[in-house]
Amino acid sequence: MLNNLLLGLTNVLMPSNLFFVMLGTALGLFVGAMPGLSATMAIALLLPVTFKMRPETGISMLAAIYMGAMYGGSIAAVLIKTPGTPAAAATVMDGYPMAQRDEAGRALGISLTASFVGGVISSVILLTAAPMLGWVAVMFGPVELFGVAVLGMTIIGSLSQGSVIKGLLSGSLGLIFSTVGMDSITGMPRFTLGNINLYSGIQYTVALIGLFSIPQAIKLIETDSVKGSRSANKITDRILRPWSELKELFPTFIKSSFIGVFTGIVPGAGGDTACWFAYNEAKRLHNDDDMFGKGSPYGIAAPEAANNAVVGGALVPTIALGIPGSSSTAVLLGGLMIHGIMPGPSLMTEYAGVTYTLLWAVLLSTVIMFLEGLAFTKACIIVTRVENKLLSVAIVVLCVIGSFAINNSMFDVGVMFAFGVLGYFMEKLSMPVAPLVVGLILGRMLDVTLHQSLLMSQGSWMIFARNPICVALLLLAALSLAQSTPTYARWRAARRTK
Repeated sequence: MLNNLLLGLTNVLMPSNLFFVMLGTALGLFVGAMPGLSATMAIALLLPVTFKMRPETGISMLAAIYMGAMYGGSIAAVLIKTPGTPAAAATVMDGYPMAQRDEAGRALGISLTASFVGGVISSVILLTAAPMLGWVAVMFGPVELFGVAVLGMTIIGSLSQGSVIKGLLSGSLGLIFSTVGMDSITGMPRFTLGNINLYSGIQYTVALIGLFSIPQAIKLIETDSVKGSRSANKITDRILRPWSELKELFPTFIKSSFIGVFTGIVPGAGGDTACWFAYNEAKRLHNDDDMFGKGSPYGIAAPEAANNAVVGGALVPTIALGIPGSSSTAVLLGGLMIHGIMPGPSLMTEYAGVTYTLLWAVLLSTVIMFLEGLAFTKACIIVTRVENKLLSVAIVVLCVIGSFAINNSMFDVGVMFAFGVLGYFMEKLSMPVAPLVVGLILGRMLDVTLHQSLLMSQGSWMIFARNPICVALLLLAALSLAQSTPTYARWRAARRTK
């Protein structure tokens, strides 16, 4: 493990990798500052850019975008009362009132420091926890990987905001799409409709770009204006805060960071959930502070430390087991797959060079985010002034270029638009898109491992019941499904009322 850690550190400090981590962090800052956009959309949009890069370089840049966007979301939240990303929603509560008092620099300085502390803590936990789980990889064959895939599919329940039925339907669509193309075992074409372009299956990158970017562009066209007051769209005070001010906030930084890490480890929770958990906890601890909602520094420190800490937490199950902890990490898994790296426990062994480089890149991007945040936060104000109609056109153009560049194929552009329209109407019907992404990514792994396992047992399904690791994983999957049912929710509500 030590050799792999040193290998990853050496890789990430290479000039080319270092440059792209810095570039990715800067892109994340600017995308996060654009009202209404998200880290997931930014990662999906820039996936094709990494196609010609070395795997460790491309994945490190995408992880840096993820980290940078988490802080960047607070810029729009503080300045124009519009969260740049969903994970910055709680920051609006106290960030904007502070900016109204001509303390925008102070608010963003607290946000930047909180994001830095949260990122460092989650990165250290990621560097220690993920490798410790890596030894399990040597015990995993097709039967065990089938159990992992089934367990991964059960996070559809936790990703289903509102109706579990709609979430299951979305996940089922993802599974169906994952079977398009040549069967990995028999070589027979499936659901290709006689179109040779579909023989290699649906490109993950093309689908992800369409699902996350096109619906956002359409929504921006519909609103046709950046919402929120712009009276505080300026920074007059300093961003780097003195230690005398920050030391009082450090207990909140630390506690909220751990809230973010553990929220991130729970699949499907994400930064938008963690920020409210941390905000409510800070408000509970400082219930005598009547400044909450009026510009309390604790109301900025808590959610910003939590949403950046989610990055490392969400990557723990992603790297150790190949189960995405959030929609952003699901897109990161898609990035691994376009480089020919299959998600799963083998990430820590067969692809140790790429994986350990990614672990170090997350920590490095946190440090770079702090330095770039100090230097470029004031420049990011320009991004908050971009009109929605211009932003939507830029997004569509980048979507077309990105999807075409993968295979130089207009067919891929058509597929991208088809998934974009699908994603738009799914949002209109309140159907979550994240379960579809999980089904699309894990469906291939589920299909291949099931087929291999049945070949090993000559068609007997008892092979899954005879394997203790698989049995444990399937029981966990059953428990996860049970907890996501309406009956379980009603039972918990009844217990609370007693």
